[in-house]
Amino acid sequence: MFLLNNTELFLLGISLIGFIILSLYYLIAYARPLRASKRTDDTLEEGNKLPVSIIIYAKNDSENLKKHLPALLTQDYPEYQVVVINDGSSDDTDDTLKFFQNEYKHLYHTYVPSDARYLSRRKLAFTLGVKAAKYDILLFTEANCQPLNDQWLSAMVGGYTPETSIILGYCKYSNYKGFFHKLIAYDNLLTGLRYLSSALSHHPYTGNGRNLSYRKELFFKHKGYYQSLNLHAGDDDLFINEASTKENTKVIYTPDSITEMDQIERFGIWKEMKVSRAATQRYYKGSTLTFYHLESTCFYLFQASVIATVVIGLQGNWLISLIAVLLYLTRFIIKAIVCSNKPPLPVGYSCWSLFNPYSMDMSVFTGFSEVGRIIRSGWRINNDEHSHRISLLPPLWEVLPPLIAGRLGETSHDR
Repeated sequence: MFLLNNTELFLLGISLIGFIILSLYYLIAYARPLRASKRTDDTLEEGNKLPVSIIIYAKNDSENLKKHLPALLTQDYPEYQVVVINDGSSDDTDDTLKFFQNEYKHLYHTYVPSDARYLSRRKLAFTLGVKAAKYDILLFTEANCQPLNDQWLSAMVGGYTPETSIILGYCKYSNYKGFFHKLIAYDNLLTGLRYLSSALSHHPYTGNGRNLSYRKELFFKHKGYYQSLNLHAGDDDLFINEASTKENTKVIYTPDSITEMDQIERFGIWKEMKVSRAATQRYYKGSTLTFYHLESTCFYLFQASVIATVVIGLQGNWLISLIAVLLYLTRFIIKAIVCSNKPPLPVGYSCWSLFNPYSMDMSVFTGFSEVGRIIRSGWRINNDEHSHRISLLPPLWEVLPPLIAGRLGETSHDR
């Protein structure tokens, strides 16, 4: 018979509580989009073919436009336009747009005046795009993204009802080779599940500009980006955080509704994207983001308690070490099953990264938990009133992914 002392009971109790809390997060919050996706197709209104304006921001995106515009311009949809705003590109973006416009009459492009004095030229560009749009329904994506098929417009717009003003979609990051890309895919999936799940539970708090729709009327009702004019970023997440309610927001999460983004080539680009988003998150209203921060904090406490329990157990009572390891493995399997079993995603899209022990538990890359803040203390956001640029100091963990990728790259597979 095994007897446990107070320290062993305490550590085992903390591990068990952490396991229960994390399992509830996975089985309820993260699994909610999975359950909803099985019902979404039945609720879409087949005859709901409202006219749409697709809006895209472009800055030196000539190659991206050549690659992705055809998929947007050939949607199987009766009435829509594509509006591209060229923000002072120095490549042949303008020539590319003129070329496509000769063939596709529903393409319209405009530009941001070179002498425009505006803190965020991106927000100014979107404002010009919204004003240029012919239709009330606006659908946003980016120049480096494209829908998976020609039913994207039908899927996204089919969710509109008279009460709906915002529709949130999902943009996937594909199964590219290498640990770094598996990590981005995992982070993107986790972020997507969070904002989709929150909206499905009637607590919308953000959206993703790579696949997002709202009404033109809503944009002007909230005076566009008036509430975040002092920030460079926030054209998608802060506006949705401000304008969304449980009554006017809907999630569309089906195979046809998904867009796909291009491969991110360098770690620095992704890091800057994360820092930019983190800079706007502190302006979010509501407590939904805190709910997910608590999950990250709980995860680190669970990790620490499992390690401590295993170490102490190996010094005397091996049974508690075995229990702690079983709790960790069970939590791992639950999360992997929930996150990899997404019908809208291609088979195998997230399986490798989720079952890889490194990418599975490097949650420090997501959210802004207290532990995450400490690890990312090397990042500094410099809001200099003259330059208004983000400066980055290399964090301690910047050197880790290349080292790990060198060991794991051989085991990863191509798309």
